[in-house]
Amino acid sequence: MVIAILSLLMVMLVVAALVLTWAIRARNMDIWLGSYLRRPKRSAVQGPVHVMFCFVDHFEPNWRRVDLATQRQRVDRWCRDYRALASAHRDADGRPPQHSFFYPEEEYVEEHLTKLAQLCADGFGEIEIHLHHDNDTAENFTATISRFNELLHERHGALSRDPVTGQLRFGFIHGNWSLDNSRTDGRWCGINNELILLRDLGCYADFTLPSAPSDTQTKMINAIYYATDDPLRPKSHNTGEPVRVGGRPVGDLLIVQGPLGLNWRERRFGLIPRIENSDIRRASPPLPARVDAWVDAGIHVEGRPEWIFIKIHTHGTQEPDMDTLLGDAAHRMHSHLEAAYNDGQQHVLHYVTAREMYNIIKAAEAGQTGNPNDYRDYQLPPPPGVAAARATHSQ
Repeated sequence: MVIAILSLLMVMLVVAALVLTWAIRARNMDIWLGSYLRRPKRSAVQGPVHVMFCFVDHFEPNWRRVDLATQRQRVDRWCRDYRALASAHRDADGRPPQHSFFYPEEEYVEEHLTKLAQLCADGFGEIEIHLHHDNDTAENFTATISRFNELLHERHGALSRDPVTGQLRFGFIHGNWSLDNSRTDGRWCGINNELILLRDLGCYADFTLPSAPSDTQTKMINAIYYATDDPLRPKSHNTGEPVRVGGRPVGDLLIVQGPLGLNWRERRFGLIPRIENSDIRRASPPLPARVDAWVDAGIHVEGRPEWIFIKIHTHGTQEPDMDTLLGDAAHRMHSHLEAAYNDGQQHVLHYVTAREMYNIIKAAEAGQTGNPNDYRDYQLPPPPGVAAARATHSQ
């Protein structure tokens, strides 16, 4: 009898292990779970923790290839409702939430960008570059990004020029998560030297990750790091060199990741934790517990743990999610940030754009201290549309 019970228990354990292994591999967690389990504890910090909060958006008005009238409705709702949402909130510096619109080159419509540029000029965000492509070549990619850079800058007052080199600089999010040809089936990119190309084109940082549960997710997680491209192989950003105080840029491209981990509060079947991948939509609203998890991830420049960087993402023009992104759920997220992480003693909250986050990262790397608000424009100035509006408002 005892032997039978032990045998049954052994079979149950084997089955459970097989199910767990299947669940891990089905969600591509085997890529990053080891890094998550080996993560070090957060360093103790004296004085307040400054929280840089950045919301990046794969902003695609033509999602599902709709007609122009539907695209207009999507863009108009964002320009109307986001203005109302953000105007109700402020960070420690008196600034409203900032939205970074990563706009896809292949969906360019002049009137959409004109409306977004006005929203940004009014103080609610900035425009950056997004791209979906497949089976591409280095030559075509270079021409596409160069052309779009100039178009956004000249026609819509977006993107900054490097004050030293004069080159246009931009943040980047790769469509379908496939940065540097990182899908295992080779789709939705096609270029193994994409990090080098982006560097040469003026990309100041990539903001694609995390991409879990996609197989494009990297082994390195919850980090800000430099990736070195191997032009003969895909997914060169799988690992890299962390940005450090007192360090110097290495490699080819700065990678700025958002929080990634396990959500034990919302388990499937009461047992299996969900993946916390900093994605915001109706099925995964920005609940206060998730906000706390983002802060707990403690993403920072090594040697500056009192400055933490939270980058969350969404696909903002998808109708099922707009009520979450522009309604009560977003209000509650910002209210929680402002109540729990902006008391001035333990935490200080800063709403930042992607460009401002990059500047503050570079200030930390250079050894700057104090209030991160002083470094929003540390290396790259505001894009001309935003700068002109600021100058007008200050007069």
